[in-house]
Amino acid sequence: MLTSPNSFKIIASFNNRGDPPIRRPNRAPPTVAKDGPRTNDEIRNLEVQLIDQHGVNVGVTETSVAVKMAMEAGMDLVEISPNNSPPVCKIMDYGKYKFQAQKKAAEARKKQKIVEIKEIKLRPMIDDHDYDVKMRAMLRFFEEGDKVKITLRYRGREMAHQEIGTKLLDKVKAAVADIAKVEQDAKFEGRQVVMVLAPR
Repeated sequence: MLTSPNSFKIIASFNNRGDPPIRRPNRAPPTVAKDGPRTNDEIRNLEVQLIDQHGVNVGVTETSVAVKMAMEAGMDLVEISPNNSPPVCKIMDYGKYKFQAQKKAAEARKKQKIVEIKEIKLRPMIDDHDYDVKMRAMLRFFEEGDKVKITLRYRGREMAHQEIGTKLLDKVKAAVADIAKVEQDAKFEGRQVVMVLAPR
């Protein structure tokens, strides 16, 4: 029986047991993204715009020469503007630079204030003492930079006298007008009215 070249190829592609060969993908391991700017031999461009350790703009320099200059100064060549053509690189102490950058980031995080929404609950027929206590708490929240959600709850027959609650909310807005603004105007949610104030 004659065997065509094509049929021989099909037969050859199977192993002794008749199963197709196992193909393993030839993939390179994923490259790990570098944290921070490229330095020294990581800079692949042939030329760079060089700034030396004294802040002097040396001009366009071969990367290999710039790396050698950095090494001779006991420092690193650091890419500070990779999108320029050629990229701008500076000779500096990279360890010190990285430490200062981390310190600045930590200080910035400390200064960031997370704004919270504090809730103050009122009743339409609140007495003067309770009102004063609630207002003092509200003013403290605004001083701390937080927003205040005012919840005015109606019970039973109070729903028939909504104008009392409206007057109370107007009174609150007027009392804090110098230090707070209305972020969400009063609106009904079931049997309660909700209003949000934010510090100015």
